[in-house]
Amino acid sequence: MKNKILKTSITAIAFLWAVAAFSQNENHSSLSLDSFYSKIKSQKNPQIVDARTPEEFALNHIEGAVNFNLQSENYEQYTAQLDKSKPVFIYSIGAGRSVALEKELLKNGFSEAYSLEGGIANWIGNGKPFYSNLKSKLSLAEFNKIIADNKTVLVDIGSKYCGPCKKVKPVLETIRSEYGTNLKIVEIELEDSPQVIADLKTVKVFPTLILYQNGKIVFKKEGINDLKNEVDVALASK
Repeated sequence: MKNKILKTSITAIAFLWAVAAFSQNENHSSLSLDSFYSKIKSQKNPQIVDARTPEEFALNHIEGAVNFNLQSENYEQYTAQLDKSKPVFIYSIGAGRSVALEKELLKNGFSEAYSLEGGIANWIGNGKPFYSNLKSKLSLAEFNKIIADNKTVLVDIGSKYCGPCKKVKPVLETIRSEYGTNLKIVEIELEDSPQVIADLKTVKVFPTLILYQNGKIVFKKEGINDLKNEVDVALASK
């Protein structure tokens, strides 16, 4: 049992290293959303792969996608069902798992494989069609009312499956404690409110933070680097 656990741990670590290595490789064939979408629409029966976990896939995904990644138990069976002579379109929560799978498919004889820049965040965040098994907790009308009813609103848009998004949470708590009732903070997650993210048509990556002042966007940030300082500067300048 110990050997099995050790082997599993080593495999998981090796996979994570591979994802990191592929993510840092700028020579992969990641496509912008427009190119990715255009190529998919040009195919009669596009081969779309969701490289996230089954749990993520069950909540929301691009319609027509199949779900597997390099860690899937039946990986070989999944790839055997794909046509190597036709393009494969891959996405994940960001680009790590999709780029890793893209590279592996190309290495094993597939003629074309493409990863989507920004992943599912970019796809849903720009209003492209998707499947969801739930109704959004927050509607666009409700969101717009929050923006209208509060002078200053900081909106955090992300996913519970997104690593960088988790790092935003303690920063938000610090901001909330410092600004109190002078700042309304709204947290929107893909798993709870995918439709409002789609309706906003402004998200390219997770996390994305948007600061509204008197109903208008005055600051937008993608990622977490220097988040607290940039929010402080944006608030101080308004």
